[in-house]
Amino acid sequence: MLQIQENISLKNFNTFGIDVSARYYVEICHEDELVELFLDPQWLDTKRLVLGGGSNMLFKDDFNGLVIRINIRGIERRLQNNDVFVEAGAGEVWNDLVNYCVDRGYGGIENLSLIPGSVGASPVQNIGAYGVELKDVFKSCRAFEIASGQFKTFIKTDCSFAYRESVFKGALKEQYIIVSVKLHLSLLPNLNLKYGAIEQELQSRNISEPTLKDVSKVVSHIRVSKLPDPSTIGNAGSFFKNPIISRAQFEEVHSKFPEVVNYPAGDDFKLAAGWLIEQCGWKGKIVGNTGTWQNQALVLVNHGGATGEEVYSLSSQIIDSVYSKFGVLLEREVNIVA
Repeated sequence: MLQIQENISLKNFNTFGIDVSARYYVEICHEDELVELFLDPQWLDTKRLVLGGGSNMLFKDDFNGLVIRINIRGIERRLQNNDVFVEAGAGEVWNDLVNYCVDRGYGGIENLSLIPGSVGASPVQNIGAYGVELKDVFKSCRAFEIASGQFKTFIKTDCSFAYRESVFKGALKEQYIIVSVKLHLSLLPNLNLKYGAIEQELQSRNISEPTLKDVSKVVSHIRVSKLPDPSTIGNAGSFFKNPIISRAQFEEVHSKFPEVVNYPAGDDFKLAAGWLIEQCGWKGKIVGNTGTWQNQALVLVNHGGATGEEVYSLSSQIIDSVYSKFGVLLEREVNIVA
């Protein structure tokens, strides 16, 4: 029997550590519990929030609705020649899945090591890092349709994946709840070492023929050196997307700032948001109870007791500052829950 709790603190369920509460709260450990939950018409008409690891959201206030925390576990695998299909429950910790695959020699997600959050959130956000995105290894996901009470399988072409975007953030937002994700990995992986400092770090360790474990360890090392541990200081990782701008706009920015950090993005250019923010003097700056991380200006932190409104206000100041200097509009990557 499902237990609906009332007036539950969400401070320990969001990595920013924002002290807000949920009017109603329920934890889902099995698919069937979603069917049971929505047999009660009360929850169809109630404001809802699906919560995984709480690593990519900022609460601006108490949530006056139902928080559904997905805790469906389990990992299954199927090998077919050199292809490996791994299916994981939405409640699995993403990095636990990465370690599971790397330890068994299943290649494809080693560059996504140490990304915080749950497996279920990975296709919603199309998580990515160091030249790899989830869409590169995504096979399918199984999701519960709230309106019909039925389950549906989405393949890659159904998901409208883009940079930090998917159909689950767009046209189908709040209509489905992901219960499992299936990835297509390989026993003969093509390692991606060109993005960021991976190659440099491998060289510094005198590793000329890296393994999956080598790449995973190096990526984890780089992330730890740049990003704060949420258990030590509240944060949601990268707060802003790296902006993608047209060639014409890039040439304009580059003419004024030749040192701008950039990467090709098809016919467009992706700029390093952290660099833009740092050039505006924000890196390591403390504003009230919040601020930017000393090693990575892209990360906003809660120094203790910050409200969601404080963090949001700081992000707005940064957006205005970058636009004023570079003419580039930053977009928040973190989901804002008002």
